[in-house]
Amino acid sequence: MIRKNEIYRAEVCGFSSEGVGVCRVEGCVVFVENAAPDEEYELRITHVGKNAAFGKIEKILRQSPARITRLCPDAKRCGGCDFWHLTYASECAIKAQRVTDALNRLGGQNLERVPLTPAKSCEGYRNKAQYPVAQTKDVAVAGFYKKKSHEIIDIERCRIQPDCAQSARAAVLEYLRQYGVLAYDEVTQRGLLRHIYVRLAAKTGQVLVCLVVNGEALPAEPALVSILRRRVAGIQSIVLNVNTGKTNAVLGEKTRTLWGADAIEDELCGLRFRISPRSFYQINRDQAEILYEKAIAAADLSGKETVLDLYCGTGTITLCLARRAKQVIGVEIIESAIFDAKQNAKENGIENVRFFCADAGQAAKRLREEGALPDVIVVDPPRKGLSRDVLEAITEMSPQRVVYVSCDPATLARDVKYLCEAGYALRSAEAVDLFPRCAHVETVALLSYESQIKI
Repeated sequence: MIRKNEIYRAEVCGFSSEGVGVCRVEGCVVFVENAAPDEEYELRITHVGKNAAFGKIEKILRQSPARITRLCPDAKRCGGCDFWHLTYASECAIKAQRVTDALNRLGGQNLERVPLTPAKSCEGYRNKAQYPVAQTKDVAVAGFYKKKSHEIIDIERCRIQPDCAQSARAAVLEYLRQYGVLAYDEVTQRGLLRHIYVRLAAKTGQVLVCLVVNGEALPAEPALVSILRRRVAGIQSIVLNVNTGKTNAVLGEKTRTLWGADAIEDELCGLRFRISPRSFYQINRDQAEILYEKAIAAADLSGKETVLDLYCGTGTITLCLARRAKQVIGVEIIESAIFDAKQNAKENGIENVRFFCADAGQAAKRLREEGALPDVIVVDPPRKGLSRDVLEAITEMSPQRVVYVSCDPATLARDVKYLCEAGYALRSAEAVDLFPRCAHVETVALLSYESQIKI
């Protein structure tokens, strides 16, 4: 039995879904942050739990060639990035192995290695920034949460965020200081500004800045608008979002435009898309194009098919599919996203689509009852994967192909196993890295009724 504060010798044998190194000490799994492949350490055990322990590197006995000096000085404190201490090639190998291991161990497959498409750049790729704001004794600060806490690390420059986000952050902090506006306090629930939320349309260069407020208004709103317009290149929209609830959710339900348009537009896969504060839009545009192209290729459309796109968001995949299908039905539970999806279809002159707002499971059952049986179903669910009722509805509708776009290999593998037990076979799987320097990874999987698996 290993003991807290004792030092043990251990080797890295893998990585968790959060990008944390995995070692084994006396048969116990020990999670180690800032680990690198094939390294050996002297570890100090910091916590011993029921099923696993946590350790801290005291000394590196064998250093990996993948270990590098971090370009980001805040990476060890900030909870955003996980891999700045590794070469990007090593990071990609870890992510590809994670997807492969999940599909084999949890999904019942027998794959050698799932291929992964790396990103062209590891810096400035995010098109969405959410800065929580807090009040110190003298001044408001904005940055990102420290790992496993709500303590805000005041980060002036984040290497994965675009310049416009950093400019907006600085402009809002200038406004807060100049007009004495207090940041929100989670404990007392007092103060006004909760988050600085920035969205960038990477192709068009349009910028939206959303101020999330514990109230209905901010003091001197015209002055805030003036500062933002002066400091943020490409700004097209400034909006205020009301969130007065005691919640960890960033956005509230009510939004008011302070200046400019109420949304911005971007181009993706040759189409234009409206992006409002609540719209789902992949945070890495260039890699999203690759991801969607792989999903469309997996759908293998001839122009005669009816396609059902569950979790359609603002209709990005839906409209791309519509150019190659007879008709496409998009379903999303967020009403504002469906509004944007309909506007996007109109803007792009696409008429063979139908959108409606509903829970994915209820929508699938409704379509089944209507007899609207799709030839292909495309799903792009949140991290928790598909619910049981969605899986049951999919198998009852019996599409020839299911294209699964996943942001979590574990839930993807779980759902692949269910579908394979229901008569489907995994035909292909490929990962795409939309989140360089972060632990998350996207995967496109194709399942069909054909019995022979070809990976």
